Amino acid sequence: MEKTYEMWPIIGASKAKRIKWSAPQNQISWTYMKMLREGNKTMKVYNINPYIEVYQFRNNMYGLFNQNCDGAGDVWQYLIIGPKKAMLIDTGFGLGDQKGLVNMLTDNRPLIVVNTHLGPDHSFGNVLYDKVYCSEYEVDNIKNRLKPGAWDYLFDENGNNIWLQFDRKDLPEYRDYELIGVPDGQVFNLGDDYDIELVWMGGHSAGMSMFLDRKGRSLYAGDDICSDVIGCGSGPKEGGFYNEYCNLTTYRDNLAKLVPRMDQFDYIFPGHFMVNLENFLILNILEALNEIIADPTCFDYTVEHVRSTGETRVRMHKFVKGFGTIAYTENGVYPPKS
Repeated sequence: MEKTYEMWPIIGASKAKRIKWSAPQNQISWTYMKMLREGNKTMKVYNINPYIEVYQFRNNMYGLFNQNCDGAGDVWQYLIIGPKKAMLIDTGFGLGDQKGLVNMLTDNRPLIVVNTHLGPDHSFGNVLYDKVYCSEYEVDNIKNRLKPGAWDYLFDENGNNIWLQFDRKDLPEYRDYELIGVPDGQVFNLGDDYDIELVWMGGHSAGMSMFLDRKGRSLYAGDDICSDVIGCGSGPKEGGFYNEYCNLTTYRDNLAKLVPRMDQFDYIFPGHFMVNLENFLILNILEALNEIIADPTCFDYTVEHVRSTGETRVRMHKFVKGFGTIAYTENGVYPPKS
């Protein structure tokens, strides 16, 4: 019988403890996270929210590290503090007093909250805030996923945690909030000349968006860049909206538009795993995307992927030079025919 291997535990400072993973990470991502979580000198955990490890990556920017409640890869939120306002990129599952932590770190500055995309590990904490912005192509997808009972799948039939051990009472309850869709290129001002631009990508999800901080010279990439697996082009999903943008071709075309703007940012901060990546990585991702689109059979290996819902599917994996892989399915390379 084939033996399966689990990752060795990382001794982080979060109150939450890993029970099991839905899938193991690659070695470079696991090693990076072990070194970061066990050795970074800026990392702090505050009593106001013991579930979040806070890392100071820039003088005015924090990475808020959350262990993923559903067994997928642990997730980053980013908090950028401008001259007059702050921006929170993604809201996680909403575990613990996230809003209190953010207010403490920003000294109660007015806050702009945005989502990169619909993933529950990126948007379920929306209910903690009164107003959240996202791509116009992701509004209906988030609303379709985030509703009463959205967190129930994190527990078994006996009410026990499945993937991550935490106090259930520390999850938020659903409440209505304002979710505002904005177009590609929407600019959010944090005061004076500090602007952050939404850059729509598609690919991983229909409304997947990056956020370009020209003043801080950083690109916040969500799940369209990931040192483990860039899961893009899953094809149409039942009940989804704007599925025609959920494919590798849409992602490739939009990423190609970003290449001429590489002089506007130096570093990339993805939604998972390795961060502070150099900007020229997008050239290697673009090269791999072009190869797949030219020949979808050029993959390096395949994996039967088991999702947190129990659904299985076979995904092809293509290596990105010096990085992780792009994972895609047969019907996720090209836009669907109209």
